[in-house]
Formats: sequence, structure tokens, C-alpha cells
Amino acid sequence: MTDLQASNSTQYRRLRVALLGAGAVGSQVADLLLRHGDELADRAGASLELAGIAVRDVNAKRDVELPAELFTTDAESLIVGSDIVIELMGGIEPAREQLLLALNSGADVVTANKALLATHGPELFEAADQVGASVYYEAAAAGAIPIIRPLRDSLAGDRVVRIMGIVNGTTNYILDRMDTEGADFAEVLADAQRLGYAESDPTADVEGYDAAQKAAILASLAFHTTVPLDAVYREGITQITPAMIDEARAAGFVIKLLAVCERLTVDGAESISVRVYPALVARTHPLASVHGANNAVFVEAEAAGSLMFYGAGAGGVQTASAVLGDVVSAARRHIAGGVGVGESTRANLPTVPIGHVITRYQVTLEVADQPGVLASIAGILSDGGVSVATVVQTVEGPSAGSETDGSATARLIIGTHRAPEQALSDTVERLASSAVVDRVVSVLRVEGE
Repeated sequence: MTDLQASNSTQYRRLRVALLGAGAVGSQVADLLLRHGDELADRAGASLELAGIAVRDVNAKRDVELPAELFTTDAESLIVGSDIVIELMGGIEPAREQLLLALNSGADVVTANKALLATHGPELFEAADQVGASVYYEAAAAGAIPIIRPLRDSLAGDRVVRIMGIVNGTTNYILDRMDTEGADFAEVLADAQRLGYAESDPTADVEGYDAAQKAAILASLAFHTTVPLDAVYREGITQITPAMIDEARAAGFVIKLLAVCERLTVDGAESISVRVYPALVARTHPLASVHGANNAVFVEAEAAGSLMFYGAGAGGVQTASAVLGDVVSAARRHIAGGVGVGESTRANLPTVPIGHVITRYQVTLEVADQPGVLASIAGILSDGGVSVATVVQTVEGPSAGSETDGSATARLIIGTHRAPEQALSDTVERLASSAVVDRVVSVLRVEGE
């Protein structure tokens, strides 16, 4: 065992810290604990002793060289008797079981496990409440960006109306390079994997699962309501093409994968919508200037107004910074005594389906370049209650799929006024089955206006 007690801090109470997992983040947390124990003790008011690191393979290669005697495969023995348990393994099991053991043993828990919190958060928070412990998870939603505490504490006296954020660095890196360099999706994804931004199986990132988990966490905090993961509407970015990027640029937009959480009024009752999808963001909006693998969260509150939190959304040492901030908070709570701060989820607002959302859209169609086509499409939109704001037409040359051999294909980029999602969806279905439309190329929502 390694004692991180500062040489001049003999007056401090000693707290035992257990670390579960020593991957990219876990190894950095251990390293920072070992190297900066004196400073952390001064900030926390307690000496932090790294009691051990539970891993599956004690001989595995780590990103950072750590004392071999710290490693163990016996997580249960390490957890029991610890004051603070840091979980950085990821996944659902055995993380869930081990954190419940920690909480039931009276330890505070620090985790960056967004998947676990999005699916079993209420169970963990209830277990913590029963024993007067706390669950800290600043690193679970946006890496190093401090967003959990502002939502849970700083804005607790305000009324959050909307959250709109870029919460996945991999997809932002891909879309940013497609926008700035004109690169193809597959090409940039391969680069992201080579640089370590994307996993060998990038599904969780590019299909929006990672962002949906974070959206559920942020919405639960902002609206004081438990938001189950299956209530989050989700789309990924795999269908985004360079042509769509170019069309967005021509219209003054950039495409970003957004997590959007907002209050709605449905049938006279307050509800919330939580969704993740690629959206058009005006290039004048602050989120449009978020480049590379960075994250940003834009919060709108009734009293505080508009707030933006920006920074690194991933990375071992960056995420470790947020984890250690939670460790210091947990240590302070232990020193001060008393029960932990529970989660505020008593509002019980219903989460409504995507069909209730009202926004603007950009609908791109391929049609035969013939007289009367535009009028027919305008009629279908009007019948569906969708009002046209702008139309841009380009002619692309002979279309092999058009009904008239040798005719040119027109590409129509239609910008709409605000309309309910359900009305737009129904109208797009009618457009797709219409004789005048060869193909619905894409439908993108406009956010941030």
C-alpha cells in the first residue's frame, strides 16, 4: 500500500481510496494521486491513501508505470473498508455490482461510467441515500468539462429551459474535418481510430449511443426527473456525406451531432424532450466554432440566461482531472461528516416522443427536372402543414433512375419554417411515395435558433 499523506499533514484524517480499473483514465488517476498527494491532501483536508488498484490482469501493460504492489484482482476485498471507491472500468457488470457493494459498505463512489449511470443511475442513487453516501460523476457527461456540478448545484435555484451540447468528441472530430477539409466520412473515421479518438468498433460513437447516455444524465439533472435511456431519441452520423456538408455550408450552417434536452408544453402539461441527432447549427452560433475532438454544452436558464461550457470531452489525463475533483469533494464530505447529497429527481416530468418537437428542417430531394414538379412538391408540403421558407435547385445531369430516359435530375434543398416533427415526418413519407420524387436524400433539423 502507498501512503499519499503529505509530510506536513499529520493532523489530517487518513482516507483509503480504492481504484477499480487502470486503463487510459484509471492509470492517469493513479499517477496523479501518487504524484500530487500533498496538494490534494491540502485541498481535501484529508490524507488520501491509494489502497490498491483492482484489475483483471495485474501484468497488463499500462499507459503509466505504477507500483506493482498496488495491483490486485481481488476487487471485493479492496472495496470493503475503503472510504472512497473510484470506478473506471466501464460497462455495466461487474461495475454495478461492485459499486453497490461499495455504497452498502458506506463508501462514497466516484465514477465516469456513463453507460452505468444512464441505465442504473436511480438504483445507485437510492443505495447511496439509504446509507447516507454520495455518488460523484462529473467525468461521466463531458470529460474534463465541469457541467454536472453547475447543473446540480449552481443552477439548482434556477429553471433550466434547454440544454444543447456536443458531447461526443469522436463525432465532432469527424464532422469538423468533413466540414473544413471536404473529407469523406470513412476516411476521417479511419484517422480517428488511428489517433485513438475512436474505438476499433466505433458504433457507440458514430451511431449516437454514447451521446444518448450523456443526454439522459444531463436531462435528469437539469429537469430533476429520472430520464430512462430508452426515452432518448437517437440518430447517428453514418449517413452524413460531403454533399450534405457542402449544402449546409452554402445555407450558412455546420452539421454537428447534438444532444438536445428541453422543456415542452404538450396538451397543456409540462414535459421534456431528450434527443440526439445530427443537426444544422448556424455558423454564428457558439457551438459552430467547436472544433476537433472538443465538447461544449450550451445551457439556457430562465434567470441566468445562456451559459456555455467548453473543453476537452475525452482523454486520459483530462478526464482524470474531473475524477480527482470528485475525489476531493468526497474527501471533504467525509471530513465534514453528515449524510451525502442525494439526487433531485422529484419533478417526475414525462419524456415525450420526438413527434412533439417543433423546429425547422432542411429536406433534400432528388426529382426529375421537369415542369410542374416543384408545384407538386409544394402542394404536398402545404397539405402536410409544412411551410416552405427557401428552395435551392441544382441540376445534376442525366438520371438513370428517372421515369423519363435521359432527363436531368434536379436536387431540391428545401428549408422549412417551424413545424411539428410528426407533421414533417408524415409529409416526408408522402414525398417519398410521390411520383414526382425520385429519392429523399436527407432530412436535417435546424437547432440553436
